[in-house]
Amino acid sequence: MTLSPPSDVIDLLAGVQPGDAIDRLRSQRPQARLHAQQSYLALFAPAAPVPGQVDADERFAIAAFVAALHRQGDAARFYADALAQRDAGLAVAVAAIAAQAAGQGPYGHYPAGPLSVEDVDGPRWRADPAQRLLLGERLAAGFGHAHLLVFHPRDAAAADLQALLDTGWSATDIVILAQIVAFLAFQIRIVSGLQVLAAHLSPQRALA
Repeated sequence: MTLSPPSDVIDLLAGVQPGDAIDRLRSQRPQARLHAQQSYLALFAPAAPVPGQVDADERFAIAAFVAALHRQGDAARFYADALAQRDAGLAVAVAAIAAQAAGQGPYGHYPAGPLSVEDVDGPRWRADPAQRLLLGERLAAGFGHAHLLVFHPRDAAAADLQALLDTGWSATDIVILAQIVAFLAFQIRIVSGLQVLAAHLSPQRALA
């Protein structure tokens, strides 16, 4: 059984309460607040007809994996719990795989030139045979690409897209995968920023 989508996921993750300082601050940008929630719904509770073939289990599995890679505890728990409501076994597998795939990043290499001084070597994760068996070839490839976008964005190449196509991801599906990764990066940064701001505005800090 799945629960209805939260009315505002960013508020939920950041611990925003009605009428508090952060709520009042967010209320000054109603369109930004609305569009962030609509983006969540478009990715995780899309209205029919839904483009592509990325089902809800895949969407939440990718989100749980990406949130864990970012190491933002509130977001990681939220998406892990959402996945567990749909498939508890898959949620356990994703958590274990994300822990093994974690890194510091970003890594990667620029074309030879002035920016090459910023090149950073780092591991690139690919599912091993046991992980591919747990996830299936399609989702394992999706995780590999999500890891690439999180930790090696400057290294992405045509061969990486072909690897997705070879495991059943259509062009539309690949766009959805990239949108999920990008949205999680946005959402997590907003939540982290609001939490820092809330701590700065807390009464305890004001009295210190």
